[in-house]
Amino acid sequence: MSQGFLETGIEYLKGVGPQKASLLKEELAIKTFGDLLRYYPFRYVDRTRVHTLLEILEEEGEVQLELRLSRVEEIGGPKAKRLVAMATDGQRSIELVWFKGIKWIKSSLVIGGRYVIFGKPSRFKGKINIVHPEMELLVPEQEFKGKGMQPVYHTTEKLSNRGLNSSGIARLTGELVRNPHFQLQEYLPTAWLQQYNWPEAQEAFQNVHHPSYGSILEKAIQRIKFEEFFFLELHLLRHKLNHKKTYKGFVFSKVGDAFNDFYFKQLPFELTDAQKRVMKEIRADMGSGEHMNRLLQGDVGSGKTIVALLCMLLALDNGFQASLMAPTEILATQHYHTLTELLDGLPYPIRLLTGSTKTAQRNEIHSLLESGELPFLVGTHALLEEKVKFKNLGLAIIDEQHRFGVAQRAALWKKNTLPPHILVMTATPIPRTLAMTVHGDLDVSVIDELPPGRKPIKTVHRFENRRLEVIGFMKQEIAKGRQVYVVFPLIEESETLDYKNLQEGFQHIQDLFPRPEFEVAMVHGQMKPEEKDFEMKRFAEGVCQILVATTVIEVGVNVPNATVMLVESAERFGLSQLHQLRGRVGRGGDQSYCILMTGQKLSNEARTRMETMVTTQDGFRIAEVDLQLRGPGDLLGTQQSGLMDLKLASLTKDAALLHIARDKAEEILRSDEEFEQLEAMKIEYRRRYGKKAIWFRIS
Repeated sequence: MSQGFLETGIEYLKGVGPQKASLLKEELAIKTFGDLLRYYPFRYVDRTRVHTLLEILEEEGEVQLELRLSRVEEIGGPKAKRLVAMATDGQRSIELVWFKGIKWIKSSLVIGGRYVIFGKPSRFKGKINIVHPEMELLVPEQEFKGKGMQPVYHTTEKLSNRGLNSSGIARLTGELVRNPHFQLQEYLPTAWLQQYNWPEAQEAFQNVHHPSYGSILEKAIQRIKFEEFFFLELHLLRHKLNHKKTYKGFVFSKVGDAFNDFYFKQLPFELTDAQKRVMKEIRADMGSGEHMNRLLQGDVGSGKTIVALLCMLLALDNGFQASLMAPTEILATQHYHTLTELLDGLPYPIRLLTGSTKTAQRNEIHSLLESGELPFLVGTHALLEEKVKFKNLGLAIIDEQHRFGVAQRAALWKKNTLPPHILVMTATPIPRTLAMTVHGDLDVSVIDELPPGRKPIKTVHRFENRRLEVIGFMKQEIAKGRQVYVVFPLIEESETLDYKNLQEGFQHIQDLFPRPEFEVAMVHGQMKPEEKDFEMKRFAEGVCQILVATTVIEVGVNVPNATVMLVESAERFGLSQLHQLRGRVGRGGDQSYCILMTGQKLSNEARTRMETMVTTQDGFRIAEVDLQLRGPGDLLGTQQSGLMDLKLASLTKDAALLHIARDKAEEILRSDEEFEQLEAMKIEYRRRYGKKAIWFRIS
């Protein structure tokens, strides 16, 4: 089939016309035959099987029956009238009930007639009935063989009012796939179809819309899910290949004094095996002559900052400057203080540049950067300003990069003639399936091991009725000289939510922990940076025993003496947020605790989140559960999940297919990178991804 057929305007399909076409475009974004072809059913009704009344006693959901009508009568007064018909299969009987259209339905029913009846059984006063069933009268001697698998499509009220309910859309897809001009050219290799017993494209698309039985539908769906993953992976891997060919990187061939002085004289602890492995991967990248584009994943407290510093020292040894950019001032400041402490006594200056940096300091930093006297700069978005010019930026490290836009990240490239090596760090564990799609064009390193000596954080879930017990425990920990975080989800009173807000919570905590015995600080996102820093500093220095806060402390606060994290209204937080908050404690040698406080009434999803937090501290396991609960769109944001365009395939349910698709994409690019032998595949690839940019690329 020519591509032109699928690009035909939807108004030219029999049964549509200009007015319905306009509605289809407006309501479902269906503009062409191709759009309709890829508007898939969301479920199917199995009309292949005819049940007996004996079976439906145990059956759930909709059933199809072949029954004879024995009696019809109207019951009830004018305001509660209903039509009740009795139908039998010869052994048992069932009531059929209608509350609307009684007069017309009654006149159309044939006593003694044989009917195919379809609907959902329910029980009322001990009797089984079907309310408003679908009914089809069979002619005498007609043998009923079932109606196949009937597709069910999402639709809208406007479309339904114009005859385009689910059945109406099914009529249109039937019209399309039965059109004599509908001839799809196969674009997947025959060997793959044979290997997995998948149908060819033509058959797959016909069967996904109008399957005759279940097993053929299953194979059609599997094939279409695979190709969604396959072309996405192909797109990502081609971009990665092109990137490596197009951009050459600075060669960091030398391990010199800066790295060795720190590693052998200053490093406060032995690196974990995971950190050593990651450093080996990064050094191989930076010494290859190719531009590094690497994602470093590591759970909270896994030691990413040390890896970042070692990379920065390598840059210095090879005559280059390095920068570290963080999304918030708090996090940038934390990185700066950590790196400053680690470099204490070594002659390698480091400075901090944020929105709060005074003009005189800014000017000094600009001057030192341009002269090359300042090897290391840590900061926020302020690093991207045009005035910030490096003499020779060789490495740009970005922390929690998902908080930066593509344009912001790309601005780092313009800081040098050749683009600097890029190392992206995230403490938000990403499930492997998501990493393969979201960061499929990056090389990925994982620090999957915590430093020795860290005690697992004890996590408990407590309902509101055990608050006094929790307060008593907090007082015990403070008596031992420890400190406590209390995190609230809101800053201001909300009329629609009955959760305690921060201001009330702060007052309540002050009442329970009065001066002079206790000192309580408060931090939230609406405070001025200097106020925030002042309160944080008081807590970090041990002046305050309790810090009441919103999620501004989610990342970037390192207080080893804090051993208790109390999360108020924990049901209002996502799993990854709860995991990040828990990571604020357990940073010293003492046993730490995370207490999740909720109301008595919890949704099933909230209950799953609490159970997950209590049973595991594995960030990747938590991320997998989060993905199952929320889906990739919510984890990434709708803008980011848009390019994935996965209509049938699911990252949570179809991980095995995704791995197959990744392998096949790599196989194709190894053997025929430009699709010279695969013209049909090239055409289909261009149709899907010809005009789409990669929104999530780092560079």
